[in-house]
Amino acid sequence: MTQGWEEPPANAGTPRLDTAADASLAAAEYTSGRRAPLPGQNTVIAAPRGGNSSKISDPPPGSLVGGERSTVVSEAPGVAPERPPGANTPPVNDSHNPVPASNTPTVTVDVSRETSTNTESPLADQVLSESQRRSKLESTPPPLPMKPRVFTVSNQKGGVGKTTTTVNLASALARAGARVLVIDLDPQGNASTALGVDHRSERPSIYEVLVADLPIADVVQQSRESPLLDCIPATIHLAGAEIELVSLVAREQRLRRALDVYLDSVSDPYHYVFIDCPPSLGLLTINAFVAAREVLIPIQCEYYALEGLSQLLSNIQLIEKHLNPALRVSAILLTMFDNRTNLAQQVANEVREHFPNQTLNTVIPRSVRVSEAPSYGQTVISYDFSSTGALSYREAATELAQRSAPKTAGAR
Repeated sequence: MTQGWEEPPANAGTPRLDTAADASLAAAEYTSGRRAPLPGQNTVIAAPRGGNSSKISDPPPGSLVGGERSTVVSEAPGVAPERPPGANTPPVNDSHNPVPASNTPTVTVDVSRETSTNTESPLADQVLSESQRRSKLESTPPPLPMKPRVFTVSNQKGGVGKTTTTVNLASALARAGARVLVIDLDPQGNASTALGVDHRSERPSIYEVLVADLPIADVVQQSRESPLLDCIPATIHLAGAEIELVSLVAREQRLRRALDVYLDSVSDPYHYVFIDCPPSLGLLTINAFVAAREVLIPIQCEYYALEGLSQLLSNIQLIEKHLNPALRVSAILLTMFDNRTNLAQQVANEVREHFPNQTLNTVIPRSVRVSEAPSYGQTVISYDFSSTGALSYREAATELAQRSAPKTAGAR
């Protein structure tokens, strides 16, 4: 049975109207002569030329119409009864011929599609919200730690925004006055490109630091993003480092030892160090985990977002147990968030449910500016400082800075 209609009994008329739209249509058809008459009215239907006409008379007592009373068609002799078009449409309630009340509830529907009763503007709300967020950022700059905080940005699943997160957090913190070092440990060298440093194959890079024991001071470069932001670039030679490291002594400790020596030697100490890892668990990633104290995991708000996360956490626990007791997962950042989809909300809720203490409140939305910036050799912070993506990464950097580094017995 269709919702809003009452099933008519046998020999009964049609049910009452339930919407204002149907009522308006019925009234229009009735005035144009295509609608059955209302009770109490006589209407003559024109017959073919030379023929007679059929007359719809007032209903005799006891007949049913629309669940109440029905009309009876009295036909002229010799003429077959003609069924008026739309005879099954229920009668219309008007001031001259009221339809008897029925027990069926009547639903009124606003059929206007041209105007909206909502006077609020979503765009205006968004502009106001972003203005308030910027004011809050300007009034609360990120705190500077007493000792360098070393982060490994890692996720074994590719395409989740590891490099984008690394360079934009580093740029945002440098813009806020922190001294930042980025170590590009991905053979693709995307972090080096985004930070605008030279990573041609003939340049000394992190490869020489790991394989040839070259000091970091000989390979570090200043980024074009900020005078406070430095980068250790990656070159194509790093692709073969996985095999070459296998035969070296203390192969898992090589980055940690070189980094400790460099951090102790610089006259102007760094506040933050970010290590960008490849999307795999090889010796390069293990070196990053051993050298860091904190792990930052970007998670894309898409299907399969949690794929491989349990394996990553298991590997982190193994490294913590055998190689680096100070290692902790200190932050999880939700990236590529699209608030128009239920899937993004569902993924975000699941991550927050399982990792309530590690997940940052800030989420990084999908942004055209964030995607465009690397092609110009820039981060979104320098490419479009006023964009939504830049604002979100600045908020994430501030929130990350406000969170204290995890205290562990094995902290260096």
